[in-house]
Amino acid sequence: MSKTAIQSSRKTIEQHLLEMQAKHDDLPQDIANILYDISLATKMIRNNVIVAGFQGDSTSDHVNVHGESVKKLDIFANNCLIDILSAHGRFSYIGSEEEDDIITINSSKDPSYAIFFDPLDGSSNIDVNVSVGTIFSIYQSDSSLGDINLQPGSKQVAAGYVIYGSSVMLVYTTGHGVFGFTYDPNIGEFLLSHDHIRIPDSPKYYSVNESLYPHFSPNVQAALDSFKLSQTESLSSRYVGSLVADFHRNLLKGGVFAYPALPTHPQGKLRLMYEANPLAFICEQAGGSASNGSKPILSILPANVHDKTPLFIGNTPLVNRFK
Repeated sequence: MSKTAIQSSRKTIEQHLLEMQAKHDDLPQDIANILYDISLATKMIRNNVIVAGFQGDSTSDHVNVHGESVKKLDIFANNCLIDILSAHGRFSYIGSEEEDDIITINSSKDPSYAIFFDPLDGSSNIDVNVSVGTIFSIYQSDSSLGDINLQPGSKQVAAGYVIYGSSVMLVYTTGHGVFGFTYDPNIGEFLLSHDHIRIPDSPKYYSVNESLYPHFSPNVQAALDSFKLSQTESLSSRYVGSLVADFHRNLLKGGVFAYPALPTHPQGKLRLMYEANPLAFICEQAGGSASNGSKPILSILPANVHDKTPLFIGNTPLVNRFK
């Protein structure tokens, strides 16, 4: 089959979303439009990521609310998403890992939505050409303009991520399964490449920063030891240090990602609203689980938009070992 024929046989993200709306009455047109807007923004981010090696010094003078040095591409990705997502009045609230406060917008839509995103996860790896990504989480807003009422992850209406690697792939869920689209630069479209993603029953990997092992709690150490000493399992260690890359590999191949609490970070280091919640929604829809070590990630009621959490995510039997 020719390359052109293969391309024409694949669905664009717009075609797919139209079919999903026809199948599911609870999928609003606004959600389809929002996902399209996100795909547009990430195409622009991708165009900058693939030429990052020409940009010289990637650091900026800015430090975000988490005390982290912000890369120039972080700033570009953040501004790109905010500009595109705020243009059509679908959102009352936009929260970004790179913004100190939630952005409030005068939305004309009823209902309106709130979105939270990490514009460029893993950006510390840009200089060494490791995969990075955009992670997003969407809620129906339950507040009029004013202070937003933060909701647990179980209230998400859509979530997803885009990974910029050897290819660019968008993965999303609206609670009706998990779907993956690969970007074809020849036609400038995301095409359906992974239909109804399910995490494999037989996991292959565990992903954790092993250098921190001496600082982990005894139960976390015991769980990691069980992966290495088992006579019946054959798990390999794979850790990139870019959450979206580690999660994506384990979603497709099977495994568990762990970022436990540490004495220096007793609340964990990963962001609940921007990272843990959207990936937990995707993982559960793909047949896996996500926990903070004591409760499901999606059950946690956030007190602050920048709340952090420990995260154990992947195949359910492996996640349960960290409890």
